[in-house]
Amino acid sequence: MKPGFTQKSMEEIIIILIAGFGGGVLRGLVGFIKHQFSYKNVPFNLKYFLSMMLISGIIGLVVALAIKELGLTLFGEFTWALALVVGYAGGDFVENIYKIIIKKSNIYEN
Repeated sequence: MKPGFTQKSMEEIIIILIAGFGGGVLRGLVGFIKHQFSYKNVPFNLKYFLSMMLISGIIGLVVALAIKELGLTLFGEFTWALALVVGYAGGDFVENIYKIIIKKSNIYEN
């Protein structure tokens, strides 16, 4: 542990990281479900689904950690709920940047 970190502060950081990961996974899940219901006869690929959930979760975790380290807060606190929202929004932001770069309206297109 770094000097100045207490057991309580490490627990708070872990909770925030889990919430950020959860927000990213939630974003990935919403996008996947939206895609499944937008098109007919879409096959379910478990390997692809799990890899997308992992990637979305990692993006959410990184974004939540970055926002926490920047010291951005809501009403003076950075809570697990804010980390969840930040993780969700971070996943959405990265997905839209990706779509702009590759000029596709959907990341699931071939």
